Amino acid sequence: MPSVKLADGELNYRLDGPVDAPVLVLSNSLGTDLGMWDPQVPAFSEHFHVLRYDTRGHGGSSVTPGPYSIEQLGRDVLGLVDALGIDRFAFCGLSMGGLIGQWLGINAGERLMRLVICNTGAKIGTEEVWNDRIETVLEGGEQAMRDMRDASISRWFTPTFASREPAQTSRLTQMIASTSPAGYAANCAAVRDADYREQLGAIKVPTLIVCGGKDPVTTPEHGRFIQERISGAELVEFEAAHLSNVEAGDEFTQRVLAFLRG
Repeated sequence: MPSVKLADGELNYRLDGPVDAPVLVLSNSLGTDLGMWDPQVPAFSEHFHVLRYDTRGHGGSSVTPGPYSIEQLGRDVLGLVDALGIDRFAFCGLSMGGLIGQWLGINAGERLMRLVICNTGAKIGTEEVWNDRIETVLEGGEQAMRDMRDASISRWFTPTFASREPAQTSRLTQMIASTSPAGYAANCAAVRDADYREQLGAIKVPTLIVCGGKDPVTTPEHGRFIQERISGAELVEFEAAHLSNVEAGDEFTQRVLAFLRG
């Protein structure tokens, strides 16, 4: 796949859909890569020029020295679209990608046509939780990432889905096992330090918030908190855990597509 060279590294990306269609940027969650959006691409690419990328430290993108910040990751998105000659775009991000979407909405709203933030919060977790995870990953290396694969199943999927769709579950959790420990830890720091609770009112672009009713990481309460602070924001809740785009599948795709098409 092609890549864009930034000042301090490269971002791996992929484009699908008609080149003359509006651009939709998709941003992955912590520990996955652009392949997490595979279920959505066939439908999304009928109406949009879909731009997926691996967040810094993930997949085929550069693992630069950490820690990272969400601002840094948001500026990566702007650097990517600028390099591709894209002025305005719709953006859909999940979990960490949803934090990046919030940063873009607050700081670069004039570039956005519409914003979808999924399974995320204005503040996710505690400093203690993230520091413990960073320490575990940096000390344990690749073995810790393989252990993370098994632990992620209960966070990312409901037990019903995990038992019914073992191939899908394995495909997604293998992504975290394949993620660079250094890149993962650097992105954990970005999530740890992000806090947009006092800035959400600055988002003026039409926004859809997606929640998973069974999400143990970013609960529907996280979503309602965001909705209450963004004027006119819509909220939808699916019967899913953290990776609602995978677990809710077609239902997720059609609801998000309806919003993006206005």
